[in-house]
Formats: sequence, structure tokens, C-alpha cells
Amino acid sequence: MRRARRLLLPFYLFLGACMPVSGADTPTRAAAAVSTGSNLPPMKSFAVPRPTPSVASNSDMARDFLDLAFNLESGRSLTILTRFEGPITVNVTGQPAPSLGPDLKRLLNRLRREAGININLVNAPEANITVQSVTRAQIRSALPQAACFVVPNVSSIDEYKAARRTRQVSWSQLRERSRLAIFLPNDASPQEVRDCLHEELAQALGPLNDLYRLPDSVFNDDNVHTVLTGYDMTILRAYYDPSLRNGMTRSQVADRLPGIFARINPRGQGIAPRRLSKTPRVWINAVQTALGPGANPSQRRAAATEALKVASAMGWRDHRFAFSHYAMGRLLQAYDPSLAQDHFVQAQRYFGRGQETALHRAYVASQLAAYAIAAGQAEDALYLLTPHLDTASRHENAALLSTLMMLRAEALELSGRVTEGRQARVDSLGWARYGFGSDWAVRAKLREIGSLNPARRKRGAL
Repeated sequence: MRRARRLLLPFYLFLGACMPVSGADTPTRAAAAVSTGSNLPPMKSFAVPRPTPSVASNSDMARDFLDLAFNLESGRSLTILTRFEGPITVNVTGQPAPSLGPDLKRLLNRLRREAGININLVNAPEANITVQSVTRAQIRSALPQAACFVVPNVSSIDEYKAARRTRQVSWSQLRERSRLAIFLPNDASPQEVRDCLHEELAQALGPLNDLYRLPDSVFNDDNVHTVLTGYDMTILRAYYDPSLRNGMTRSQVADRLPGIFARINPRGQGIAPRRLSKTPRVWINAVQTALGPGANPSQRRAAATEALKVASAMGWRDHRFAFSHYAMGRLLQAYDPSLAQDHFVQAQRYFGRGQETALHRAYVASQLAAYAIAAGQAEDALYLLTPHLDTASRHENAALLSTLMMLRAEALELSGRVTEGRQARVDSLGWARYGFGSDWAVRAKLREIGSLNPARRKRGAL
């Protein structure tokens, strides 16, 4: 049975559109939009990865590994570990977007260097992993509510369509990994294509599950991290440790994990475990109703209220409690902006000050800065935004980075620093082209953020 990955609303978007959700055991991702051609400044991209090392304890990582590797997103258990054995080859077919080649090479370099995985790009149809680049329409004809996904035992989308109701493409029936296909859109923004690539290749190689309790990982349905983190690379390094092998049971793997993590992540030995509680299904369902498709506004707000109640009842004071406040803030923006702002403040508070939630705080800062700009509080906005520019860059999130820069441009102009503001806005556009793709999407984001500025509204200069 297939289950599409449940993806929540991206933090960096101010608009209220929600991502699609469906049910199956196939890891997928939701969509974006892009067109070709531009009269904007050249697109920028991230040249040198700057991953932050994991700050998790090895005890927590061993528990996380087992929950990630021996369960599917649907909650179904897996009886054995499956992975590739020996060198892994990757081939690209279809009509890839221009950005895919460089982004794939950078990712493969990271996997070799940081995760110790012997993986290489080849030009051969018999590759272990085929990355097929197709249109969004083709993807949705195969899996209607997905924008990208990974499937075992096929090499093309046509082969998947022919086999999609058979045991051949069932992850729960898999006994070893030898041939997989990843389907990526070639008509989405460069960042959307890259984000899909990171998530789907990570799941092609390793764990198939996602856990909301993980604050610093792509293996989390909150969709905050979209580029593989230091934590993710450590999990993948453990996944391909020589002391594990294809076909091991959960207990056999559990016996070996303490030694594996002590060896590959020695700093984790000295970190106290957090032992975060499991995330109950009632909270997951509430969050997904609040931010997913299919519910009306009142149902969404009721679901967000339920998520907050569950988080409080669980005694959480971690990133999940903060996310509950964030969800409520998003849903209240159109109805009670003042109360929405209060929830964003609470979200920022409970995201704390740790390295593992730095990206979360950057997202929320964009919301709080928007309120400050709309209120004419330029210096407050600059204070909120400045610390998070490097965070967005470090996590290679061009959409968030350009949004923060556009907000900063408005704050600078509002404070009278017009020349600096104009330069900041120009500097944002190259990142926006990578993050949002099409000219119209970039210009829409500019207009949206420009409309916050009270001075601009007075001039009618939108």
C-alpha cells in the first residue's frame, strides 16, 4: 500500500496555500512552480556546503535510528533492515532541469565525504538508482498528490505505473535494495528540485520513516530542513556501517548501534540524552488537518487548537510545542493578527536557542519581522532579521534567504537607509530565482513583502 509523504506548509511562505496530502507507503514531496527565461539578475546557488555537526546524544540517535529504519511513515513495521551492498551507482534520465546536474554532484560528494557511502554518478541504464526527470503532470498521473517520490524495483515512471498495484514496488515486501527509481519534476523551481533530490535520495539509501521529534533532520514531516543535515549524514553513515548488513532484524541492529555511534560520532558520547517522548497520532492528525488540504478554515483552527491542547497535555516544551504555536499563528493571521503574533512570539520562545532549532527560529523571525515592518518599526525588524541571514545561507535555503533579504530591504528603506535597502533588494533577487524559480513568482514575493511597508503603501508604490 502506498502512502504519500505528509508535507506541511513551508515556513518561508507568507501566503496561506497548503500542501497536498495523500495516503500510501511511498515517500513523496509536494510541489512548487517555475517557468523558464528571466530578465532578473542571474540566479545564485550555494557553492560550498557548510553542514553543522549533529548535537544529538548517541543514545538518542540509536533510538532514532531504530524508529526510522524499522517503520514506514504509515506506522507499519518493517521486519528487517534493507540497504544497498557494495558500490552504488546513480544514473539520470529524462529531461533534467539545468540545476539538477550540479546539485546532484554536490550531494553525491557530500554522501561520500560525510556519510562514507561509496556512491557515484554513471551513464548506464543498469544503475542501482535511476533519477528520472519528468514533468509534474507525469508525476501526478502516477501518484496524484505527489511532486516527487522514490520506488523500489523499477527504473522508469512507465515501469512504476505498470507495477504500482503489485508486490514488486512494496517497501514492506523488500528484502534487499538493488534497483530504485526517484522521480523528480523538471518544471519546478531549482530549490524544489534540489529539496526533492535530497529527501528522496536519502530515503532511497536509508530510512523510510519520518519522526516529528527530530528537530534537526530531513527525516521529519514538518518540512523545515530540506537539505541533508549533519544529523542525517551521521544516520546514513551508521546505516552503511560495515558491522550492519542487509536482512538484519531490529534486535540485531540494536545490539550493534552503541558501538557504531561511539565509533563514528564520539562527540555524541558526552551529550546527555533528551529522550523526547514519542509523538502521539492524535497530535500528528491535528497538525496535518490544520495545515494540510481538505479542511475548511474553522476545521483548521479547531485542529490547531487540538494540537496545542495535546502538546500541553504531553508536557512538551520542545520544538513540537513551538510548532503547535506556529501553526495556530498561521491560521489566525487573517482573523486575529494580534493573537497570531502572540503565537509566533511563543513559537520563537519554545524553539529555544539551540543549534538544532536555528532554522526554525529563522522562519519565525520572518513572520515577526513582517509584523514589525507593517507597524513601522524598522529597527525592530532589522534586529529580528539580521542574526538569521547566515542561518538561511548555512542551510542552503534560498527561498528563506531571499525572503529575509527582501524584508531587510523594506526595513532599511523604512528607516531612511534607502540606498542600502535598494541594494539589499537587488541582492535578494538571485537567491529568489533559485528559491522561487519563475520571474512571476519572484515578483509576486517582492510585491507581497513590499505591501507590508507603510511608507510604500502611502505612496501607492506597489
